[in-house]
Amino acid sequence: MKHRHSRKEDLIRRPSPAMAVLLGGLVAVFLSLPSGGVAGDAPGGPAAGPRVLTLEQVLAITADKNRDIEKAREYIAWAQGKYVEERAAALPQLAAVGSLVQDRDESQKIYSPIQTERTDRRTAQITLTQPLFTWGQVSAAIRAATAGLKSADEQLRLYRQAAQRDVSAAFYDVLLARELHGLALHNLDQKRRHLEEARRKHQAGVATDYDVLAAEVSVENARPEVIRTENQIRTSRERLRFLLAMPEEVDAQGTLDAVPSPVRGFEEAFALARERRPDLADLRHRIGISQEQILIAGAQDKPRVDFKGSYGWSYLEQPNIYGDGPTWSVGVQLSYPFFDGLRARGKVAQAESDLKRLRLDEAKQTDAVALEVRNAINAVGESREILKALSGTVAQAERLLAMAEQGFVLGVKTRLDVEDAELNLRQAKSSLNQARRDYLVARVNLDWVSGVLGE
Repeated sequence: MKHRHSRKEDLIRRPSPAMAVLLGGLVAVFLSLPSGGVAGDAPGGPAAGPRVLTLEQVLAITADKNRDIEKAREYIAWAQGKYVEERAAALPQLAAVGSLVQDRDESQKIYSPIQTERTDRRTAQITLTQPLFTWGQVSAAIRAATAGLKSADEQLRLYRQAAQRDVSAAFYDVLLARELHGLALHNLDQKRRHLEEARRKHQAGVATDYDVLAAEVSVENARPEVIRTENQIRTSRERLRFLLAMPEEVDAQGTLDAVPSPVRGFEEAFALARERRPDLADLRHRIGISQEQILIAGAQDKPRVDFKGSYGWSYLEQPNIYGDGPTWSVGVQLSYPFFDGLRARGKVAQAESDLKRLRLDEAKQTDAVALEVRNAINAVGESREILKALSGTVAQAERLLAMAEQGFVLGVKTRLDVEDAELNLRQAKSSLNQARRDYLVARVNLDWVSGVLGE
């Protein structure tokens, strides 16, 4: 006896319960595979996993391998070489000099024809020059080079602290991306369970085709977020690897647990920043260098006294006569470039202008630091208050979702109620993780603007 089917049942053929479970399992296995295909398909065996690092390990690697820090170390080496160069002006200068000369002077025939003959001269000497008085040029140059060494040290501190700030933020970004990806996977699993529940109810005759189709659409809509957060994990890990200057892949190990704690007030933080910020300290050292450069430029048209001495051997030969013997000389030399075309005065004007510009840069940077400190304190306060406000929201959202799901099973709640509860829970968890990350990064940034990060 043939049974008549409705048009709706002809359009949608329902799978058997066993077939539905089998298809659901295959879909779950397919989605759990990596994007490159089935594990083991790649030639050469499974690829090595990323290097998992804690925050302490990340900071240690940063101090050793970061490109900016290595560049700052090289600048210190340059500054040390500059100091040696300037210090050399205060030390004795020794040189070996040798010469072989032939000459003929026809003008000497008024004295004697023999003096017009060719003359050979051969000399070998060791000369000594020692500055005695330079109007302060040498001492000022040494002081400027010493200040340059201190400036290089401050630049190293600046790059080290900036690298620690950036690496810490990148580390927390990896942890946040992983948390968001976990929420997206959990949301997708929930949508799948709802789809299976809708199919069972449809088979039992207590749900419509619309309910099944709506559940299938919810599953498909949940997939892009999984893909997006998975790519966010890869992107954040690549940025962390870039900052660490490491050839292999890296991953972060840790949590976003954050416990709010009191922070410094503006006056205390600003006073600490003015004292400890490496960029402000660097400007102060540069101002000291500029002051010494004014002294150096002003001394270039002033008298100076040098001690000069030499010792060696000389050989003199003319036709039929020759002579040789030791030679030496000792003396003090005074030089006074009393008019150099106003070159020294022009250099003094340039050095004074450089000093004024550096003082303006210091004042501007101090104002900028004050603004950074205020913004950093406000950011910490904002993230702390958001973190406190969201601490209890997740528990409430979880309870609301459980009540909505139970009511849906009992038939007193609609699917829209369940989806609203799921959305609220996902948003609460995402917001909480974002607030934890923002608070941790804000604390790191406050230490950076105060000049005490890593110290």
